[in-house]
Amino acid sequence: MQTWRKRGIGFLPWLGLAALMAGGIGWWASRPRPQKQAQARTATVTRESLPVTIQVNGEVRPERTINLSPKTAGIVRELRVKEGDQVERGQILATMDDANLRGQLTQAQGQVTAAQANFDRLQAGNRTQEIAQAQAQMQEVQAALKQTELNLKRNQTLLTQGAISQQDFELSLTEREQAFARLQQAKQTLDLQKIGSRPEEIAQARGQLQQAQGTLQVIQSQLNDTVLRAPFAGVVTRIFAEPGAFVTPTTSGSTVSSATSSSVLALAATNQVVAKVPENSLPQLRLGQAAKINADAFPEQPFTGRIRQIAVQSVVEQNVNSFEVRLVVDDPQQRLRAGMNTAVTFQVGMLTDALVVPTVAIVRQERRTGVLLAVDPPRFQPIRTGVSVGDKTAVSEGLKAGDKVLLSFPRGERPRTQVPSLIPGLGPRR
Repeated sequence: MQTWRKRGIGFLPWLGLAALMAGGIGWWASRPRPQKQAQARTATVTRESLPVTIQVNGEVRPERTINLSPKTAGIVRELRVKEGDQVERGQILATMDDANLRGQLTQAQGQVTAAQANFDRLQAGNRTQEIAQAQAQMQEVQAALKQTELNLKRNQTLLTQGAISQQDFELSLTEREQAFARLQQAKQTLDLQKIGSRPEEIAQARGQLQQAQGTLQVIQSQLNDTVLRAPFAGVVTRIFAEPGAFVTPTTSGSTVSSATSSSVLALAATNQVVAKVPENSLPQLRLGQAAKINADAFPEQPFTGRIRQIAVQSVVEQNVNSFEVRLVVDDPQQRLRAGMNTAVTFQVGMLTDALVVPTVAIVRQERRTGVLLAVDPPRFQPIRTGVSVGDKTAVSEGLKAGDKVLLSFPRGERPRTQVPSLIPGLGPRR
């Protein structure tokens, strides 16, 4: 009996182990099974017609921009616009103080009037009344001369008779000679009245008139310069001076303090888009060609535009040659602002009956471009690609219509990219 108890005690560990194994087998049989992994996505190689496009970066810029200032230093009297206002060409934007010029204008106008009257008088000649007056004066002198001749004749007789002295006779002779001289002068005056002014006098009067008119034009021009008008249609981007501020002429186009202290306002013309096109794409563009414009600020609202100018000189940035292409943008609501970044797409042709694959299916393996064919197991197929349009890429070699390519892989089943070993004598690693 004691021996049996000892044997029973030794058997208990084996019995417990058997129970544990039975429980483990039951748990393994009833454990949750993992769901089947998703199948790899594939795409079929097809033939399609693709539009050929050129997509480049662009920037919104105004066609023209200037800082507007007066031609002469002065004080701003009136400002008729504010920042953001749309203005038309020739519209008055501001006026300068012109009190001093107004007085000079009145004086110059008077000088022109006087010079004009003098010129007209000389050019028209003497009036009939003036000629008649000169003729009457000559007749009076003729009568006086006749009287002196009669006195001289009578005194000569008296001198012969000894009735008068020699001195009295000579006095009557002198009076006749003076009367004769006055008659000659009266005749000359009458002739001049009939002939009119001399050409030299008329020319002199004409010169004086032109000089007075020139002075008036200068003052009028200075008055016109006190009115600042928009040289082109655009938008007021900055106001630099308020009424009462003293400003001076400037040719600066910047907005630094040296420019703002001498300018009244800044004006920018209608916005345009400036795209930088690589030189190898330039031959495919032409004036008037349409383009699609996407602004970063309005990703869901594309704009349309057309080419208005193609630069004749390239620009070099980071050793890359490109040409600036300027486009007119259809933006009636004026949503675009200067400095905004854009993407410009030009459609330059159509690729018909092209063999295409989704761009995401293209991979790099063994330093080659290709796709992974949807076979078991997936196989890398080198290809030669063409243009990419949207999410599709044309293929010129390596595939045929109907081939299936992988777009994704089940977890853990993506083929490893094969790369050459960097250690001499060893083959490629997997």
